[in-house]
Amino acid sequence: MREGADSPATRSPALHGAGDLVAGILALAGTAGFAALNLWATGPGVTFSHDVAPILYSHCVSCHHAGGGAPFPLVTYADVARRADLIAAVTARRYMPPWLPDAPHFAHERRLSEAEIAVLGKWAATGEPQGDPAAVPPAPHFVEGWSLGKPDLEVEMPQPFTVPPDGPDLYRCFAIPLAKHPLRYLRAIEIQPGNTQVVHHALLFQDVSKVAQQRDSGTGYECFGTPGFLPARGLSGWTPGAHALTMLPGMAETLYPTADLVLQVHYHPTGKTETDRTRVALYFTDEKPRRHLLDVGLSSNRIDIAPGERNYRVTDHFTIPVDVDVLGIIPHAHHVGKEMLGYAVLPNGTKRTLIHIPDWNFNWQEQYFYPTPLRLPAGTRVEMEFIYDNSDANPRNPHHPPQRVLYGPGSSDEMAGLHLQLVPVRESDLDELSQALWGRMMRSLGGGIYRSPGN
Repeated sequence: MREGADSPATRSPALHGAGDLVAGILALAGTAGFAALNLWATGPGVTFSHDVAPILYSHCVSCHHAGGGAPFPLVTYADVARRADLIAAVTARRYMPPWLPDAPHFAHERRLSEAEIAVLGKWAATGEPQGDPAAVPPAPHFVEGWSLGKPDLEVEMPQPFTVPPDGPDLYRCFAIPLAKHPLRYLRAIEIQPGNTQVVHHALLFQDVSKVAQQRDSGTGYECFGTPGFLPARGLSGWTPGAHALTMLPGMAETLYPTADLVLQVHYHPTGKTETDRTRVALYFTDEKPRRHLLDVGLSSNRIDIAPGERNYRVTDHFTIPVDVDVLGIIPHAHHVGKEMLGYAVLPNGTKRTLIHIPDWNFNWQEQYFYPTPLRLPAGTRVEMEFIYDNSDANPRNPHHPPQRVLYGPGSSDEMAGLHLQLVPVRESDLDELSQALWGRMMRSLGGGIYRSPGN
């Protein structure tokens, strides 16, 4: 929840009055809003100790704590009461906490229920009562240092990077050369920004081509969209509130002997000069992977959006030839993306939603993990449909007036990618699935430039 030029508190009036607050909640909540407001009228009063603190501790303080990625804490009553109207406004609009999908449910989900939003609104409108201080649940404890303990290998950006006080967001790649090493297996990875106030998100790749090291003269290189080398082998990522990435049993990630690490960091100027030196912790295992994670990328490079077009659609599909377990999903587009839909059509005709994002925001993209793997039988067709809004009505459109938008990796271009992280149910099916994906890639070369999964 950022206070500043880009927050709803400054871009539009906050909902300060109880009447406006009720109207805002009802407009968003529909029937659920009426039910919540009925509880408001007949139930006990809402207090910080009993009602508000549990919501914030579950959904917000992973970022909003001292040393977290947010600009202020929301842990104590004093922290929260002084921002009660702001909290009510941004949660009613679902601006905060940042969570893009509305279906299905994912692990570590930050999306508030309509009832929780109503509670925060009622508390702000009724004077922020504290309740019994002794009844506040224990606040989450955040470990200093590495959450998984001492790593087997700790590396960092070769030198600090200076972010200017203002100007556009920066997307910078930093090569981290590794000393000569044998082939290793990674059981866990953790990324820690050196300055969470200025780091919006970070992605970690391994580069076996040495291209990143050649491009990095010491202060990184510009890399909006793609890290600038192939193959771009993604390892992990960091967003505010992110956890260390621990591989599932038997699914360690391979770190190749010739690989360098590459950090792609999105910096957001704060109004003053900042520096960052992001670190990475690697945890190894001697256990060879028994199951191999693959990336099934749905994408389209046939993007040519006319100025003013509000409903431009691209689609793609792939039929999975073997039984698979889907662990996670990564959607990707740039600034004029509006809506994203991914689904699976099973051989019996049943359709399952893999992800639905009704209001895409490039600044809050991340990887999503399912609470339990999704089993898809052989013959399942996975499909994507992305919708773009290249009109003045799109507040995230970087061009006013709108300009023609083409496919490409630049900030003024667009992309369409939906990447499924999955494993074959039977390891013996790995070759068949790999060959099907290779054939798909080869066919795509006939219709445009191939971009590596993860871009």
